[in-house]
Amino acid sequence: MSKVMVTGAGGYIGTQLVRDLVKAGHEVTAVDRFFFGKEPLSEFIGNKQVTIKQKDIRDLDQSDFKGHDAVCDLACLSNDPAGEIDPQLTYQINRDGRIHVAKTAKQAGVEKYIISSSCSVYGKGEEPQLSETSQTNPISVYAKSTLEAEQQNLSIADNNFSVTALRNATVFGLSTRMRFDLVVNLMTLTAFQKGRIIVMGGGMQWRPLVHLSDVSKAFVTVLGVEEEKINKEVFNIGLDNFQIKNLAYLVREELPFPVEIDLAPDDADKRDYNVVFKKAEEIIGFKAEVGVRHGIKEIYSALTSGKVDVGPKTVTVQWYRNILEAKDLLDTVTLDGRVI
Repeated sequence: MSKVMVTGAGGYIGTQLVRDLVKAGHEVTAVDRFFFGKEPLSEFIGNKQVTIKQKDIRDLDQSDFKGHDAVCDLACLSNDPAGEIDPQLTYQINRDGRIHVAKTAKQAGVEKYIISSSCSVYGKGEEPQLSETSQTNPISVYAKSTLEAEQQNLSIADNNFSVTALRNATVFGLSTRMRFDLVVNLMTLTAFQKGRIIVMGGGMQWRPLVHLSDVSKAFVTVLGVEEEKINKEVFNIGLDNFQIKNLAYLVREELPFPVEIDLAPDDADKRDYNVVFKKAEEIIGFKAEVGVRHGIKEIYSALTSGKVDVGPKTVTVQWYRNILEAKDLLDTVTLDGRVI
């Protein structure tokens, strides 16, 4: 058993990772700002293996990391659209915040650090298939800030501080902190609610995909691998690549009612990348296993049984806007420290 800090522990992937680390016997410190509430981690209240800490990653100090063997750094403002709301804030958290986490963890004597990066750093891919050695071409603020954090943190690795970057494909699947702003999840929800899926950009764009449980499994796998195999290494983490329009057809095939598919001609999103995942399998023995059809089925089942939130918190970019607008309102009405 080791002691692992998970930043972004209350998020879409983080909640699954905490669960999997506990099952594997690790002691976990779950760190998050909890923009989306603490409910996704409510199952761990009273669990002696889990310490829940509400703190901004920018404010973590060496005392927070003392006694930890590893850090899984998932905290960021995600995803690409969300990063455009306030680019300066995105850089402060996604780049500077994660650089601060790695630097402070190293100073505190933590031996292993894993950053949750993204295949979006490839942007509009210049090669037919993109490996870890391919040229990066980030388009969005989210992708640019993520790549800069990844590169800087890899640069401080040494024999006493192992750094690994996991470039995750576009994630799908059911989570206790659900997101319906990811392509498979959104298509399934839209089909369920409206019997219709609108495919933007013509649907010819390629996306690599991965189930959130496989992303979590990748982190757990890296934690158990000897440092000489993973230190200063980048791994693409994903299942396979799909054209967006074909994902819509998969959703239609898996749902037990008619679904109309509309192909819209264009979209502002110009990301288009096809990624290979061989390195992770060859070096650390990781291979994604959960298929897209399974993800569609589990989400549909949760929707039909009313066991999944479909409210405003499930659309990341809109929830961040709500928070910022609420702050502006409070700033306007607060007088001498009192709201009312």
